[in-house]
Amino acid sequence: MKFKYAPLPLILLIIIITQPGCNSMKYADLILLNGKIVTVNKEFAICEGVAISDNKIMAAGTNGEMRKLSGNKTQIVDLKGRTVIPGLIDSHLHPESASVSELETEIPDVHTIEQLLNWIRSSAINSGSGSWVILQKFFPTRLIEMRQPTLAELDSVAPDHPVFLNGSFGGMINSKAMQLSGITSETSDPGVIKDNRTGAPTGFIRSSAFALLKVPRQRELSPAEREKALVKMLARYNQYGLTSLISGTGSPESLKMYRNLADRKMLTTRISLNMLLPEMEKVTRESVTEMVKKYNGITTADGDEWVRIGSLKVFLDGGILTGTAFMKEPWGTKAVSIFGIEDPDYLGVVNFTRQELADIVSVANEYNWSFTAHATGEASVERLLDVYDEVNRKKSIKERRFSIIHGNFFSDESIKKMMELGVYANLQPAWFYKDSEAMEMILGSEKIIIFHPYRTMTDAGVMINGGSDHMVKWDATSSINPYNPFLAMWTMVTRTTERGNQITASEALAREEALKAYTINNAYASFEESIKGSIEPGKLADLVVLSDDILTCPEDKIKEIKSLLTILDGKVIYTSPVNF
Repeated sequence: MKFKYAPLPLILLIIIITQPGCNSMKYADLILLNGKIVTVNKEFAICEGVAISDNKIMAAGTNGEMRKLSGNKTQIVDLKGRTVIPGLIDSHLHPESASVSELETEIPDVHTIEQLLNWIRSSAINSGSGSWVILQKFFPTRLIEMRQPTLAELDSVAPDHPVFLNGSFGGMINSKAMQLSGITSETSDPGVIKDNRTGAPTGFIRSSAFALLKVPRQRELSPAEREKALVKMLARYNQYGLTSLISGTGSPESLKMYRNLADRKMLTTRISLNMLLPEMEKVTRESVTEMVKKYNGITTADGDEWVRIGSLKVFLDGGILTGTAFMKEPWGTKAVSIFGIEDPDYLGVVNFTRQELADIVSVANEYNWSFTAHATGEASVERLLDVYDEVNRKKSIKERRFSIIHGNFFSDESIKKMMELGVYANLQPAWFYKDSEAMEMILGSEKIIIFHPYRTMTDAGVMINGGSDHMVKWDATSSINPYNPFLAMWTMVTRTTERGNQITASEALAREEALKAYTINNAYASFEESIKGSIEPGKLADLVVLSDDILTCPEDKIKEIKSLLTILDGKVIYTSPVNF
């Protein structure tokens, strides 16, 4: 196959070498020379060059060894000392929703109560009379003040417009929204939080009450519109060296969309889809079995190198940013102003009893699925691991690579059990970067010790998968959950937060370990370590040329690294305007 070389900036020295040779010899299509090739193989070897033939790594080694593989059609790129790493992999994000999140309007990047209220006021003025003002994925813990705006504040800036601050598992509404939705002191839904003294709704709501809101239906996008938006989102990921993604909430519809794009050669990342188990009226072994059978025999790792099936997934609890994560101890008094929690014994939300969860996990294991769950609180993690342990006694789960998505709080006992069962930790460093101070303020200094304990988990032999949980906004760094993998790796290495504080520095990882979390570790998570995740002969030619050396640059420069060149399947899919 003739290598179709994408146009490169003039700053790349490209030499076409004409070299007669034996016709029977296989020559490289593309060779990268004079670089620092970080292979991320078992020895973590560093090479000078790498050769690519068709869509595979042909060899990695010295410049001299690579030159011997050049023929009269070989294209050579002089890296001029630049660092090359394997294509990066994000272990958990939501490209389908992220891609359409700003099609209609840009989502504001607000950091203070004042900025939030100004945006609400402006949105109300610029919209039609009585129109809803909705802010998606708003989390008050990420404001400087670390609190929700009060009902009075919302009413003051939008008295005639219904306001909904949607935090996925909880949120805030104003009086107009209550009026239009018929929410009063008589409303029985437990998701409507009421004042203990007056019985009046406070404006705080949890996700069970979202269905009460009379929000207008959004315009239904056509399949073509969704595909177009998704392709553009994947191109944004490519700019940061991402060549593979594990989508967090796959469905038969999204699977069909990705396969259609793959068939038309429009994918610029490889996709693994975790399949969300549909809701059931009653959870029993029989109902779960019926749901699993509806996947028509597909299971984890089915597919090809472009689109494949990941784990079966459920949502076990709520979230730490809405006070709905399922915890071992009550959320406490400091959570009142942030989440509206007034019950001193409130532990959070849990969506399945232990028996229901055991039925789900056991059926998944019997049908050879890998299994994972959104579990954000300490008690949620322990319940999930307890069930994993029980199911493992009947049929081993170790080879199925079960995991925990988010987790956040991991006790020594939980870490030990994860190691014994081979359970992966699918973590989001963006949450540590954004949310550590809030968790320490709300839950205390003892609880923060077990929040994202990277070092302890790694030393115990637990595999960490690095993901972003990117959901909304398009920008890599200002998104609600930033998808910039270099910012994430910097966070893992420095334990530094968005506010500039270093928290539990002893839990920091080495740079090599952080890089593994976004390469070979994530390849293991999708059962693809034999074809990607490192630069080795026979593996897919997914590579990234970096703007700086991630292994030796000053620590604070790690988060500023960009991709100069992203190669997928042996083809250049992104070139940066930044000079070599």
